[in-house]
Amino acid sequence: MPLGILISVIILFTSKGGVFYVQKRIGRNRKEFNLLKFRTMYKDSDKSGKLTIGISDNRITYIGYFLRKYKLDEFPQFINVLLGEMSVVGPRPEVKEYVDKYNESQLDVLKVKPGITDLASLEYFNENYILGNSSDPEKTYLDEVMPAKIELNKKYISNSSFFQDFKIVWRTFKKIIS
Repeated sequence: MPLGILISVIILFTSKGGVFYVQKRIGRNRKEFNLLKFRTMYKDSDKSGKLTIGISDNRITYIGYFLRKYKLDEFPQFINVLLGEMSVVGPRPEVKEYVDKYNESQLDVLKVKPGITDLASLEYFNENYILGNSSDPEKTYLDEVMPAKIELNKKYISNSSFFQDFKIVWRTFKKIIS
């Protein structure tokens, strides 16, 4: 809570707009919910595209780069966990626009609660840099990144256990710290 308050104050004093960014995402059983994040972009920046492309994305605020680098922008999603919309570990929820592009097999990832972290988050920890180095970030996301992440999520679902969840949380913590 103290860290959340400190981040909120810094966001308020460094750029115009609210503290939180709320985005509609698709969760378990295709149910839409409001995903919470600390706002890392300038107000209304999402109107020019949903994908962010790393350090070359001028829509991200100065403090936003720091929050994203250390994944602190994800912290408010613990509220989504408390509301029962998400779990700590599970496939990351996606926006409807991209879920609509899933094939029948890929829709299997919507049979479980989405999570704050997962195997795909670890594998694609620097996803923004991959997209930032692409000549067509959306094509790269849709044709390469998204399908690979979905396969990792399907692997997680078929082998989910308390031990695996603990391992993913631990690996996420280590990745953020390093």
